[in-house]
Amino acid sequence: MNFVIRILYIAPCFTSACPRHTLTDVLGPLSQRLLTLFQLTRMALVFTAISNSMCEILLYARWQAGDGGSIRPFIGSHRLIAMTCVSAGLYGFGMSLNDIIDRRRDRLLASDRPLPSGRIGVGAAHVVCTGLALLALVAGWYVAHYQPGAQVNFGPTSFLLLVWTGALITFYDFAGKYLVALGLISLGLIRFFQAAIPAPQLPNLWHPLLLLNHVTVVSAVCYRWEHKRPALTRAHWWTVLGGLGVVDALCIAMVYWRRGLRVGASFAAALWITPALLLPLAAVVVFIILALWIRRRMAAEGRAGERRAGQVVMLYGLLWLIVYDVTFAEGYVGVVPGLLLLCLLPMAYLSVKMMRAWSRVLSLSQKPEFQRAR
Repeated sequence: MNFVIRILYIAPCFTSACPRHTLTDVLGPLSQRLLTLFQLTRMALVFTAISNSMCEILLYARWQAGDGGSIRPFIGSHRLIAMTCVSAGLYGFGMSLNDIIDRRRDRLLASDRPLPSGRIGVGAAHVVCTGLALLALVAGWYVAHYQPGAQVNFGPTSFLLLVWTGALITFYDFAGKYLVALGLISLGLIRFFQAAIPAPQLPNLWHPLLLLNHVTVVSAVCYRWEHKRPALTRAHWWTVLGGLGVVDALCIAMVYWRRGLRVGASFAAALWITPALLLPLAAVVVFIILALWIRRRMAAEGRAGERRAGQVVMLYGLLWLIVYDVTFAEGYVGVVPGLLLLCLLPMAYLSVKMMRAWSRVLSLSQKPEFQRAR
């Protein structure tokens, strides 16, 4: 009987007799909280990190299976899900930690961010940041202990890479971003090591190396175009380019020493150099042309146009990481895996657009605030 009474009590809320504002009053705050959470963690672009990891798993599977072999025994759906959680956890941890550290600075320069605007408390932001870090660690432990078809256990190395990537993210958020050149290189190294977590053997060195160089160079160029402070000097440029050259040379030398000199393989075989590398190289050329076109198109607007060009190119540069993943998957693994990764590109782009539209709609729905004239 009590159950029937409760049903009769709430039934009007599902009919036209229910006040129109009831559903809005329920969904409005929930929508605002979800938007705040997504803005704090920048989850619209998490697909780029997921794509990097998925591509590395596919390259590892092809490396293990050999030419013409099936890659399915070396993938594992549980491993894909766990690595997705690792990528999302690391990405959200880094972004939320950055906002926590910059909350006082954002009060002056970005007062609409979740923390300075008061839409989320500092304590709640710490809970979100810690929870995402724990998610990455737990899922990373699973990835490290579940390596289907592996002849040698690289689980401990994989977990150490996860911890090292988290340490690099923490370093960048606390100090690296203020050190200009070192911070820019740190951004690239974060991408490099994050992509290498599921396959510390680095089956195809060119994939994480391209991510490293792309993120570092694009970040440096957009830093300059956006006129950020402290300004990039000639010494900074030489430090960035020289640092990249040293890291690239060390990585190539180490992989060749391990697979070439010790095993007796040729340089091309040790580094998996095939005509498939032409696809990523073509993608690099296309992006350079796209970036220059955007810069030239907005040059007429002066300094403001240059700043806006930097912001647009930075966004496209992050999305372009998925394009690189697709080219490596297409060239080295197969057409179908490449097409599956390609699906992440519109998902990432539409997520960015949806977040912006969502923010505008909620801002319009808020009650106007009036200040007393002085």
